Amino acid sequence: MKKTVRNLVILGVIIIIVLVFQPFYILQEGEQAVITRFGKIISVQTESGFKIKVPLVDNVVKYPNKILSWDGQAQRIPTKENQFIYVDPTSRWIIQDPAKFYETVNTVASAQYRLDDILDSTIRTIISENYLNEAVRSTNQINNMNVVETIQSVDDEQQAEYLRNLTSTTLKQETISTGRDALSSQMLTQAETFTQEFGIELEDIVIRQIRYSDDLTLSVYQRMIKERNQIAEAYRSYGRGRQATWEGKTENETKQILSSAYAQSEQLRGKADATATDIYADAYSSDPEFFKFWRTLESYKKTLPQQNKILSTDMVYFNLLYTSLPTSLR
Repeated sequence: MKKTVRNLVILGVIIIIVLVFQPFYILQEGEQAVITRFGKIISVQTESGFKIKVPLVDNVVKYPNKILSWDGQAQRIPTKENQFIYVDPTSRWIIQDPAKFYETVNTVASAQYRLDDILDSTIRTIISENYLNEAVRSTNQINNMNVVETIQSVDDEQQAEYLRNLTSTTLKQETISTGRDALSSQMLTQAETFTQEFGIELEDIVIRQIRYSDDLTLSVYQRMIKERNQIAEAYRSYGRGRQATWEGKTENETKQILSSAYAQSEQLRGKADATATDIYADAYSSDPEFFKFWRTLESYKKTLPQQNKILSTDMVYFNLLYTSLPTSLR
């Protein structure tokens, strides 16, 4: 009975020691730890599992043993030709040497501040040493692209090809020698010389986005507007040419129609005049005096309403008014 009580007491003491002094700790997956004793590093643990330490003496400092991310703030940086752009970068990094990391920066938050200084400075240096095209493009593939515009509402393929040549714009981009991806590699190489001092290994530096500044954006828009205005003017020129062609065709067709109609009218008028002449000739030959009388009256109808006063001693024109009727009309 006494032995059982003694064993229980010993077990209780052990439990109390474990709870109070905590000689054990657990290292989870994705963690690593630096063990210090009186401020001095005595070991580094990188394997997960159940670990033992000296109570009250050893201190366990845990760090992530996985890839961490750094997200920089977009900064306004001038390129080599003094064109300002906003560069939005990101990076991935790991704690490669926990002991050195503990001695230099101590915490992940402090490491983030150090990375802010190192990476922001590195990115600004590399961007400012290169031209704008090197920062925004990775290849020269754009110079090999052949863009063919779709032409609609034309008469035939020949006209479509003519209009396509008229509206084509040759915009040759400058050939790049480095490119955006290579600049990221340069940033990584330059930044690693500083981060290794803190036990940090950079996996990469990626430029997520490059945005033009307001003045540069305005310049790009103006160039695009100028290009589209040139194409629009080409379309207008083509339209004016087609309009002149159709107006010419319409005018020629109108002249042909009018000419044909005039010829037909003259032909009909000639036939009518010939018929009238025949009728007049028949009437004259049948009764010359009546014919002369009728023609004189027709002449009076046309001339007398337009005359207000006649001063003359020669009344031959009005003889019919003062003489007796022809014998055939009595």
